[in-house]
Amino acid sequence: MPERTERTEATERTEENSNFIKTIIVEDLKAGRAKEIVTRFPPEPNGYLHIGHARSIVLNFGVADEFGGRTNLRFDDTNPVKEDVEYVEAIKEDVKWLGYEWDGLFFASDYFEEMYDRAVLLIKKGLAYVDDSTADQIREMRGTLTEPGRESPYRNRSVEENLDLFARMRAGEFQNGQKVLRAKIDMKSPNINMRDPVIYRISHAHHHNTGDKWCIYPMYAYAHPLEDAIEGVTHSLCTLEFEDQRPFYDWVIRECEMPHVSRQYEFGRLNLTNAVMSKRKLKLLVDEKVVDGWDDPRMPTISGFRRKGFTPKSIRDFITATGISRGSGAVDARMLDHYIREDLKLAAPRTMAVLDPLKVVITNYPEGQVEMLEIENNSENPELGSRSIPFSREIYIEREDFMETPPPKYHRLYPGNEVRLKSAYFIKCEEVVKDEAGNVVELRCTYDPETKSGTGFTGRKVKGTIHWVEATRAVPAEFRLYEPLIYDEDGETDPDAEAAPAGSLEAEGERLAGAAGADKSFLNRINPNSLVTANGFVEPDMKDVAAHSKFQFFRHGYFNVDPKTSAPGRPVFNRIVSLKSSFEV
Repeated sequence: MPERTERTEATERTEENSNFIKTIIVEDLKAGRAKEIVTRFPPEPNGYLHIGHARSIVLNFGVADEFGGRTNLRFDDTNPVKEDVEYVEAIKEDVKWLGYEWDGLFFASDYFEEMYDRAVLLIKKGLAYVDDSTADQIREMRGTLTEPGRESPYRNRSVEENLDLFARMRAGEFQNGQKVLRAKIDMKSPNINMRDPVIYRISHAHHHNTGDKWCIYPMYAYAHPLEDAIEGVTHSLCTLEFEDQRPFYDWVIRECEMPHVSRQYEFGRLNLTNAVMSKRKLKLLVDEKVVDGWDDPRMPTISGFRRKGFTPKSIRDFITATGISRGSGAVDARMLDHYIREDLKLAAPRTMAVLDPLKVVITNYPEGQVEMLEIENNSENPELGSRSIPFSREIYIEREDFMETPPPKYHRLYPGNEVRLKSAYFIKCEEVVKDEAGNVVELRCTYDPETKSGTGFTGRKVKGTIHWVEATRAVPAEFRLYEPLIYDEDGETDPDAEAAPAGSLEAEGERLAGAAGADKSFLNRINPNSLVTANGFVEPDMKDVAAHSKFQFFRHGYFNVDPKTSAPGRPVFNRIVSLKSSFEV
């Protein structure tokens, strides 16, 4: 009987709980096509990661971990015009925050010399040529899905002339756009991506990693397969829009005579309802100052979710629950909310906060007396213990918990009615104080000292319980309540989420134009109520809460201490999610 190994056991577990990517890996291991699984997460450092990237992170790191393999973090930094060290550092932070450690940290720019040498090899083999055509001319010559392309007048230059021109391109003799290097494949191919794609262009731009050493840069579609092959990647996992690029991916590895042959596999990308998933549009939101930066809690970026208060586990669980398939349907954002509720319901202390305060004076409570009441931190998790909170003659309640003329079956506070203050006493509304404009500014109530919580009082019952905060020691706080920044139009998700495949002329145009070329019309659909700010009070022990501390505020939901704007003595809380949802997993 063959010896059992950790890999054998992992393979058996995977077969029980599999997806098509894992099935491919199991078959490759069994057939001996791979001895060690090597994956990579290859972001472009031209923006912050969004929730869609989280699926790729979880998949690439997850399958490598499951099979005892390795995962590299590699930055595809082939376009210096839009890349920045800020994005590199933000991406590294996001990956670590999600709970993953890379085995190797690489940059496409680490391989620029080898990529250049492989391009020279293609020229020598008669498989690449320098083209003087403009970008518009090249695009026009490519043809359409129903019409074949036309050969460039520069396609049949000699090997010697191409080698000379390519060397002079590297030496900086030509201006941006004056010449490109194209692969020489088949202008009549039914796959447009095989119609002599551009593999190098001139860009006199400073590169964040290589400085001014280079003025020609490889196109993404040419660079990416070479990077995979150089690093020994066995399974190059990418989203479905790259499927038509796979023949060129294979062509590059084969014709560049790479010692290692990587294989590309595509999976459906993650789209989220009521979310902008186009990096160009996200950058536009930042540039136009519609949001407070890439980490604004309304942004679907990983840093935005982190600042809002989501946990790494909630996002990983959400990604796992959505599964990996070839489909790219939109996932209801309420499903993500479900997983953060699940993660916090036992972990977050439950405390009281008043977001829209109305003052209550308890007229028969002794003046100057402050009583300390014991209250549990989480009724579902006794391990979180309890705390003491002050109670006195003056308290704040939520304004919505009082109505002067209530509708039927209203069980909160109104003139003559009695309610329970959570973990305290029964109070009864005796008098309503108004200002000159007729607005209610204060309630005068009485309390029954026999009704203290925890004493076993059974004399009578009340139907309503409301939360409160003691007024003289309450800590002023700001509360930020969020709704989706933009709603899907007619139920359709962001059409730009399905971007042109990287490496195509269309995608390169987007990359070079950046957010400046983005369609601004979507800004007309910005939700004016995406952020509502309230100013109220929290319990006194919340005065100096640390950034990212999480709490459940009774009736209001789960909140996170904002790491950017909260200050000692003046905390700012971001609402992560409300308490209930109609969504079912």
